[in-house]
Amino acid sequence: MRIAVIGNGNVGSGLSRILGEAGHEVTTIGRNDDLSTAVAKAEVVVVATPYGAIADLAGKADFSGKTVIDVSNPVTEDFSGLQVGHKTSAAEEIASRLSGATVVKAFNTVFAQHYGTGLKVNGQPIQTFVAGDDEAARETVKALAAEIGLEPVDAGPLANARYLEPIGFLNIQFGYVFGHGTGIAPRWQFS
Repeated sequence: MRIAVIGNGNVGSGLSRILGEAGHEVTTIGRNDDLSTAVAKAEVVVVATPYGAIADLAGKADFSGKTVIDVSNPVTEDFSGLQVGHKTSAAEEIASRLSGATVVKAFNTVFAQHYGTGLKVNGQPIQTFVAGDDEAARETVKALAAEIGLEPVDAGPLANARYLEPIGFLNIQFGYVFGHGTGIAPRWQFS
C-alpha cells in the first residue's frame, strides 16, 4: 500500500519505519517537502503533526478520496489540558477541513518509543483504538495496525475520538507528569 506520513518527528518517523518494514511503500513528509505530490500518490495518509499544524494542511494538498489517519492528541502547549474535546475532537476538526477525505482516529495512545522497541507491554501487544465513520476505512486501518504488531480495537464512529483523545492525554499524564515513563500503554480487557 502507498502511505504518506505527514510529520517526521518521533511518531511520524517511527510509524514510517515500521510501516515500511511491514512492506508498504512509505513517503515521509517534513515541513519543507512536497506535500501535494506525496498525498496525490498515497492511498492512505497519516497525519503525525502537532494539532496546531493541522489547519495548514487543507490548502496544500487534495485529500479527497484518501483515508486519513489522525494520530494527534490536541494537548495544550503546556500539557495542562486538551485544546478541543467532548463536543468535538481533533479528528472531527480534521475531517471538516480536509474535504472529501475519510478520517480515522488511531495510534494516538501509542508512545513513539514503542515503534522502535517493539509493540508490546508486559508481553502483550499494545492496543490501538480505531474510530471512523467509514467501515471500510476502519478495516483498512485495523489491518495496518495488526500488520505492524498492534492489537486493533474497533472504537466505532469518528465522534468517539472525543473520548479517545482524553485517553491519549491521560496516557501522556501517566507517562510524563506522574513519572511512569513512555514504556506504558492503556489496555482494555474484553470478556
